[in-house]
Amino acid sequence: MGALKEKTYKVFRRQRIKKRIRKKVFGTPDRPRMTVFRSNKHIYVQIIDDTKGHTLVSASSLDKELKGEKLPMTELAQKVGELVAKRALEKGITKVVFDRNGYKYHGRIKALADAARNQGLNF
Repeated sequence: MGALKEKTYKVFRRQRIKKRIRKKVFGTPDRPRMTVFRSNKHIYVQIIDDTKGHTLVSASSLDKELKGEKLPMTELAQKVGELVAKRALEKGITKVVFDRNGYKYHGRIKALADAARNQGLNF
């Protein structure tokens, strides 16, 4: 299997898993959806109200508070989780539905989710 085919297979596989998850996970105004996107260098989180299609809160490793920090990826994901939880609590959001976006609940995704839970988000 060539490198290009393997990459497209991984992307296609994640998209299939993502569709399966999104059939069940839906964000409402009282319990919005917290979705995660992970690239090779950065991690992004959004809290979305799917009834209106609006992003209520977002955070990423590119934010002003975290931009200059040189940390391992899992520690950076923890910081992003803490940041999104803090911003959500400021807006009065305490309960969310977690959308792992087709990624395994492992490594950076787990670190982010655990950090958000420790700051007070319920999911």
